[in-house]
Amino acid sequence: MSSATAPLDIVVPAHEHLAPDAAERRLVALYGPGAAGTPVGRPRPRVLANMVATVDGGAWGPDHLSGSINDEADWRVFRVLRALADVVLIGAGTARAEGYTALGRPAGIAAATGRAPLELALVSRSGRVPVALADAERPPFVLTGAAGAQVAADALPADRVIAVPGPGDPEDVDLAAGLEALGGRGLGQVLCEGGPHLLDGMLHAGLVDELCITTSPTLVGPGPGRIVAATVPGPASAPRPARLAHLLHAPATGTLLARWVLRGADE
Repeated sequence: MSSATAPLDIVVPAHEHLAPDAAERRLVALYGPGAAGTPVGRPRPRVLANMVATVDGGAWGPDHLSGSINDEADWRVFRVLRALADVVLIGAGTARAEGYTALGRPAGIAAATGRAPLELALVSRSGRVPVALADAERPPFVLTGAAGAQVAADALPADRVIAVPGPGDPEDVDLAAGLEALGGRGLGQVLCEGGPHLLDGMLHAGLVDELCITTSPTLVGPGPGRIVAATVPGPASAPRPARLAHLLHAPATGTLLARWVLRGADE
């Protein structure tokens, strides 16, 4: 395509300034269901994935944790997304590495007021659950395969174990069936927080409606992986189109926060 045929818009500085607000009503409106044109009220849950990456594509910092590359702007959006969600979906390995504990709704944010407790759901092929989570007052759901379900049943109440064996491999996890099971429990707003292997599986199965990416104004060099990492070697997935719903800019740091729509409103 000739450069002369590609119009450009200036998106920063932003036309609207979003000052810190305890209730975050403007951010809630920006990130709420339907705000980006994605359908609501469908049988399957709405899935929004949230990840952070550096300018050079790193998914974590020198300590191998994502917390070392985020900042206050990312934290604002992170809290809003949790306030809007019914359940946080995460890979068990990432939950262990990042030290996840039982979740609570962020205090003060308008979207969290009066809502049911925020649930946590782990995707675990092995069915193993970190002790701190298994012993919590409200343990997580575990999405797992046939053998993993037996392991998880030793640590969790029966209603917290969701066995969704893969159609080709009963030890694998059928992510689509897992989402359907969560939706059947009234958890219609799913926030996927990774890690990179789970996000790859979700994207490969076409289960992500929207992808929120915070770009940290940092370069970490070679070493850290990307926000998407293939679980097993194989051919790369075909490129998928994405539509930019909005782009926020934190002028104090240069942090960019983008919301991309991956599924059309007619799907």
